[in-house]
Amino acid sequence: MLLPFDFQKDPYLVLDFSASNPDLNSELDLTDTASFSDYVFGKMRSAGAPVGVGGYNEHRVIYRRSEHFSSSEEPREIHLGIDFWAEAGTPVFAPMDGVVHSFRDNNNFGDYGPTIILEHAGSVLERSAAGKPRATEVSENAAFQPRYSLYGHLTRASLIGLYEGKEIKAGDKLGEIGPYPENGDWPPHLHFQLMNDMLGLKGDFPGVCSPTDRDKFLALCPNPNTLMGISGLP
Repeated sequence: MLLPFDFQKDPYLVLDFSASNPDLNSELDLTDTASFSDYVFGKMRSAGAPVGVGGYNEHRVIYRRSEHFSSSEEPREIHLGIDFWAEAGTPVFAPMDGVVHSFRDNNNFGDYGPTIILEHAGSVLERSAAGKPRATEVSENAAFQPRYSLYGHLTRASLIGLYEGKEIKAGDKLGEIGPYPENGDWPPHLHFQLMNDMLGLKGDFPGVCSPTDRDKFLALCPNPNTLMGISGLP
């Protein structure tokens, strides 16, 4: 369980932050986090959904709100994880056994804010008969074997007591979804990403890439929905 929602039973809203969403081409000011948050949670309330989901491999326009994503010649606009939009304070749980690889408060405007990265060497996620993920031992037949997982936009309190190598069991509470501006100044949500290689980085990993680098980073960052099994997502 990653969050306290059952995505096979509970209502959820798939959110679109690409250029095809006409709302994002209107007078909505994405640089105003309060207005952006009102938009996101207003959509969820209208749908009767306590959580919004989406984003893997989505070419998004919302990163134009921050210079953090346009520091290179080609802006970074391809999202590499799944976002789970839910109220600040929503608990976040480890979906599988692991150890703390690294953690950091990435506190630039539009960045991850408080971030935890787990390492999962020696275990693999497979889906149970009920369609829910479970941690099992690695086998030669394992089809889905992410090495690392990243949890972004948490509370600062989520980092208290952590140290590299700390053992984490599946189901342990990792932290909570953070409020803005503490969470990198975003509408409250969890950025959940899987990586096969950390590229030597600690406490941070690109969650968005340029269109030119899309294939490279999608190969490094497998689709988290292979784990989550949420209908309506790629």
